[in-house]
Amino acid sequence: MAHAATTHAHGHGHDHGHDEHDSGSKTTLGFWIYLMSDCLIFATLFATFGVLANATAGGPGARQLFELPYVLGETLLLLASSVTFGMAMLSLHAQRRAQVIVWLAITFAFGAGFVGMEVNEFAKLIADGAGPHTSAYLSAYFTLVGTHGLHVTAGLLWIAIMMHQTWKFGLNGAIRRRLACLSLFWHFLDLVWICVFTFVYLRGML
Repeated sequence: MAHAATTHAHGHGHDHGHDEHDSGSKTTLGFWIYLMSDCLIFATLFATFGVLANATAGGPGARQLFELPYVLGETLLLLASSVTFGMAMLSLHAQRRAQVIVWLAITFAFGAGFVGMEVNEFAKLIADGAGPHTSAYLSAYFTLVGTHGLHVTAGLLWIAIMMHQTWKFGLNGAIRRRLACLSLFWHFLDLVWICVFTFVYLRGML
């Protein structure tokens, strides 16, 4: 009977571990599906912007509207945040909880700086009479860049939540999976912004 109880306990433990593994796999798969849907959204926005790139209605275009050094500063902030997030993941693999939190905090600061610069850019454009209602080109611009900015803002909220959870619960399996998904999301936003910088700003200046 003792042997049967032991066998049952081992079986139960194995089933519990198997359930956790299945749950983690489903979480990762679900997040990849979400990222693919986000890719479709941004692809649609890029295509729309491409079609409307010359629809300025006689108003200002990229050369008159944007300051490339300013946008380059935004880009460097986001690229730096991607590097610091990579450092957070290296600390995660090394099981260094305090370092994970520190690197996430630095990533948050860089990301917040990027959002702040973007909001300032939007405010300046609107104040100069170049709001989204001015032309189809600017409508497409504000929609594309604004959608990316909203995603970065959501990422900042997620980073703040993960800093709290990491501090409270440590680096258990669930935290590791969530941080891995967040890493994918953050690097995805970095990649999208490189496309925005190239397609919207650099191309517009040529």
